[in-house]
Amino acid sequence: MMDSTSKSWTFIAAIFSYEFQGGGVDYDTIEMIHRGDIQEWIVALELSGLFDRAVVEQVEITWKRQPRLLLDTLLVDADEMTRKRCDMAWASLDRLAPIAQSG
Repeated sequence: MMDSTSKSWTFIAAIFSYEFQGGGVDYDTIEMIHRGDIQEWIVALELSGLFDRAVVEQVEITWKRQPRLLLDTLLVDADEMTRKRCDMAWASLDRLAPIAQSG
């Protein structure tokens, strides 16, 4: 797994952190990430041209194993209230996930 303190992670956070600045919380986006639907962000990394294929593949593996890391990346520059709202939404999805899987 890629070290989350590496230079690549810093660049990735810079690319995506605007998404949740200024309280722009989108529950659908959080839900999408929670269920592991990360392809939109992987494609954006590929199209940026800033990362070689090996880095993009490692990021994809990491986010598939731990989708919360993608949310944390998106929240790097978010204000405290936005982070708290996203944490609450994520916790809610964690509680609902076993119910959804059993249905």
